[in-house]
Amino acid sequence: MKTTCKAIAASITSVVLSVCLTTSVYAQSVEVKEAWVRGTVQGQSATGAFMELTSKNNARLISASSPAAKTVEVHNMKVEGGVMKMFPVDGLDLPAGKTVKLAPGGYHVMLMGLNMPLQAGRSIPFKLTFELADKKRETIALNVEVRDLKGNAQPEQKGRNGH
Repeated sequence: MKTTCKAIAASITSVVLSVCLTTSVYAQSVEVKEAWVRGTVQGQSATGAFMELTSKNNARLISASSPAAKTVEVHNMKVEGGVMKMFPVDGLDLPAGKTVKLAPGGYHVMLMGLNMPLQAGRSIPFKLTFELADKKRETIALNVEVRDLKGNAQPEQKGRNGH
């Protein structure tokens, strides 16, 4: 009887793990790499987040959110007539198989109305929502590294997304 219960438990565990792994692989249509947020100084109420996005199929980044800020928007930055202008966009296309970089001076995610200063070496929770080619939506939750004002990772934090 004891052996039968163990075998049943092992089978159930195997099925649950298979379902979870299949779901997470299926749900990850977009890969996020090198995500980071620029740290802030006392009194600063906004900052940017940057990353590399690669989608298996055509997709679109349609929104972002974080409890660290009151407002989070996808933005672009351009120089027009010698003046740098930053503005929100309704989304960012991700062509299938191509890496799209969100970087200083171009597309980025803007965090406005920060709830606290963001210190280098910490991380903040972040969610990105994508619209896939079939019009379904997918949300990816991340812990994003906070870097210093120049965008440098803290030596002991480099490569980690934890606290």
